[in-house]
Amino acid sequence: MSNSFRDSLAQRLFFCLLLGIFTGSSGHAQKEVRLDDGFNQHIFSYNEIESFEDPHGLYTINEVSKAGFEQFKPGDDFIPKNYHYKSTYWYRIKLRNDQTRQKNWVLEFYDQTIDQIAFYVPSGADGDSMAVGKPRFRELKYGAGQPFAQRLYFHKNVTVDLDGNLRGEHIYYFSVRSQQPSNIMVVLKPMRWFIQYGLKEYLFSGIFYGMILVFCLYNLVMFFAFRQKQYLYYIMYNLSIGIFEMSSNGIAYQYLWPNAPVWNEIASGVALYSASIFSLFFTREFLSLKSRAPALNRIIIGIIGLRTLFFLLCLFVDRQWFIYKFLDAVPLLVAFYSGAYILRKKYHPARFFVAGYSFLLLGFLIRVLKTLATQNFPFGPVNFYSLSFCFLAEMMFVSFAIGDKVRWLKKKKDLVQERMMEEMRINQQLKDNLNKELERQVGERTEELLSVNELLKQQAEEILRMNKILDQDNKVLQIDIKKVTQARVMSAEMEFEEFARIYPDDNTGLKFLADLKWEKGYSCRKCNNTSFFNGHLPYSRRCSKCSYEESATTNTIFQNAHIPLNKAFYMAYMVYSTKGKISSYKLSELLSIRQSTCWSYTGKVKKLMDERKKDLRDAGEKGWSKLVIK
Repeated sequence: MSNSFRDSLAQRLFFCLLLGIFTGSSGHAQKEVRLDDGFNQHIFSYNEIESFEDPHGLYTINEVSKAGFEQFKPGDDFIPKNYHYKSTYWYRIKLRNDQTRQKNWVLEFYDQTIDQIAFYVPSGADGDSMAVGKPRFRELKYGAGQPFAQRLYFHKNVTVDLDGNLRGEHIYYFSVRSQQPSNIMVVLKPMRWFIQYGLKEYLFSGIFYGMILVFCLYNLVMFFAFRQKQYLYYIMYNLSIGIFEMSSNGIAYQYLWPNAPVWNEIASGVALYSASIFSLFFTREFLSLKSRAPALNRIIIGIIGLRTLFFLLCLFVDRQWFIYKFLDAVPLLVAFYSGAYILRKKYHPARFFVAGYSFLLLGFLIRVLKTLATQNFPFGPVNFYSLSFCFLAEMMFVSFAIGDKVRWLKKKKDLVQERMMEEMRINQQLKDNLNKELERQVGERTEELLSVNELLKQQAEEILRMNKILDQDNKVLQIDIKKVTQARVMSAEMEFEEFARIYPDDNTGLKFLADLKWEKGYSCRKCNNTSFFNGHLPYSRRCSKCSYEESATTNTIFQNAHIPLNKAFYMAYMVYSTKGKISSYKLSELLSIRQSTCWSYTGKVKKLMDERKKDLRDAGEKGWSKLVIK
């Protein structure tokens, strides 16, 4: 073998060795992303974004950007995460620009909870600076811990412009430091798509928060109608959920407290605590756990106390503990179990409550799966906003549950009234039977006395005659008891307790008004038709021709009365019977109604009495009826 041949062979082997070394090292080279006007967005994942953890925050951009710096590694997750709040995480991405761009490009960070992002853009002063070996960078600082006004774009997500004049391959570095675990989702977008997507996102966010306000207004109306604490609790829960969502997605930082980064770091934790507590308060009141499930009621009170203690520890001991949001799964599960338990006890309004909290559990499960299995979890608007969708579904079903409970209470009240009427009818029947039995026994005893002693015959005859007179009086009283009671009301003063026995509820009052209004026959106020059907409201009448429905209180002094009808009757009765001399303070004391209400109502009655002096002068017992009808 000649020396030249040996030299040639050695050179070839050395060349192959170098090629193998460079090939092996390039097998782990970071993948570059090319700017392409053909796509709308690109998410950096796996080996497109490399990172390393700097536990003590010692490195600078000049050190990590050196050519021989070997600590950057590709991640195993689809989207990188930082788990240690005391560490600084460094990331780098490669972009290649081979031609003049038709679009302006931006890099957008989707996690709005990152406290500090230091982004290093290659300086345009040295153009192709990567080939020189000493790249120069321009530092941009953003994040939830920085004043919002520092951002380049006033958008809830941190957004960085890309210099379209830089040609070739360039490396972009950025460091992240956050008080809670963060997803480093970096998306490359053309400016046109960024604006279009952002407008849609803000539109749907506006719809979401608008629906929350609608649910709040609905419950506020229910509170003013029924004066129950559960509606206030649910309003506070809805508002807390809205603040939590706004704090989580950055909208609250943009619009509510842009100059308070310290508060911004704990706002979501405070809102989540408020949502959990008011959710448990609402659960106790709505499901009536104090009476239906005392053990569950005590458990919920205990959870409220423990959750409050943990919140105070987070607030005053270590605010890093706010990251343990999974603890709020406990109040959620307890509320869901309480609803299911009460539903098994045949409390039907709880079915919508359970359905709503099922959606909430589903949203929480999706959030947990997305956190634990990011690389296998598909990214998209459905799962990204899944918890928000589930919040809306929960609010909608719980609103159904509230309405269902109102219907259930009304039905229960109607059943109670029907039972009371039935018991009154049975009592009256028993009383009549008892009177008949007493009369029979008196007759038998009288006959026995007559047969025993004829001397008592005259006395017995007198007793029989008196009994006959009493029987006739009883028949007259039974036949015309309604007229007698009305005459009693219209002829003399009486206490409210006696008055309430005559008019015990609204139905008896409505029947009295209907008989009084249409005693001379029905005539439609719209078309003067005299035929009618029964209306939807008790004792109302609906015209058979034009379908105009007139209630029993329409065109009476009791129209739009917001107090029980028997109390309104009594006020009108007392003003009429005392000729307006009774004071509103006295009526307020008698009826337990606010004095201002009594004053307003008696003023209305007195005004009608002054207007109808001539009609009332010789009216006698008919006076009140002429005063009632306008």
